[in-house]
Amino acid sequence: MIKSMTAFASVSVTGELGALTWEIRAVNHRFLEPCIRLPEELRGLDPQIRSRLSARVQRGKFDCTLRYTPALGVCNSLRLNHALVQQLLVVGQELAGLIGRPYEPTAHDLLRWPGVIQEPEADLDRLASESLALFDQALDAMLETRAREGERLARLIRERCERLGASIARVRARLPEVLEGARQRLAGRLAELRAELDPARLEQEIALIAMRCDVDEELDRLETHLAEIGEVLNRDEPVGRRLDFLLQELNREANTLASKSIDAVTTREAVEMKVLIEQMREQVQNVE
Repeated sequence: MIKSMTAFASVSVTGELGALTWEIRAVNHRFLEPCIRLPEELRGLDPQIRSRLSARVQRGKFDCTLRYTPALGVCNSLRLNHALVQQLLVVGQELAGLIGRPYEPTAHDLLRWPGVIQEPEADLDRLASESLALFDQALDAMLETRAREGERLARLIRERCERLGASIARVRARLPEVLEGARQRLAGRLAELRAELDPARLEQEIALIAMRCDVDEELDRLETHLAEIGEVLNRDEPVGRRLDFLLQELNREANTLASKSIDAVTTREAVEMKVLIEQMREQVQNVE
C-alpha cells in the first residue's frame, strides 16, 4: 500500500503540568529531512524525536513543532529566597561601611538580583515522558492521513494504468490495418508512376516499411512496465522511487512508439499515452 508524503496532524493535551501541543507537517522530499522545534526546557528530546520519526518513515520533509504552556498554578507559585536576601543585606551593609555611605536598598534593587525569586521547577522527566507519548499520537495521526491519501493516489494511478493498457491494446489491434494501408499506398504510388508492378519488389518494400514501423517490442515493454506498476502498488514499503523509474521507462517507450508511427490514429494514441504517463508522474512525486 503506497503512502503519500503530504500530511498534517495536530494533537494537544492539558494536564497538571500545563498544555502540550504537537504539530507535524510533511511534504514530499527525496530524502528524510526532519526539522524539530522544541521549547527550551525540552531541548533534550531532539535525538529521541528524530529516532522515533526515522523508525517509521523513510522519505519526506517533516516540520515537528512542540508548544508548551505551563499551568497557571505553576507560573504563579513564585517564592522569595529569604537566605539570599539576608546575605545581600549583610554584604550591602558591610560595603556601605567600607565606603562610608549609608546603605538604603530598595525592594526593586533586590528583586533584580538573580536567584532572589525562585520559580518552581517543573517535573521535567514527567513532562518529557508526556511530550514523547503525545508525539507518538501525532505521528500515528499523520501516518493515517498519509495512508488515506496514498489509497487515493493508488486509485488514480491504477485508473490511468487501465486507460493506458486500453490504448496499447487499440494500437496492437490496429497494426495489421496500418501495414495493409501502407501496402495500398505504396501500390497506388507505383501505379501513378505507371511503373511495372513487380510483386517481389513490392513485397520487399512492404517488408522494409514493416521493419521500420514495427512497434511490437515497444508495446510488449509498455505492457510489462504496466504490470510491474500494478505489482509495486501492492507492496507494503516505500515505492515512490521505483514508480518514478518505471514511469520514465513508460515515457521512453511511448516516445519511440510515436517516432515510429506512420498512422495518424497510432500517433494520437501515443500522444494520449504520454499525457497519461505525465499525469501519473505528477502523482508519483508525492509517493513515499
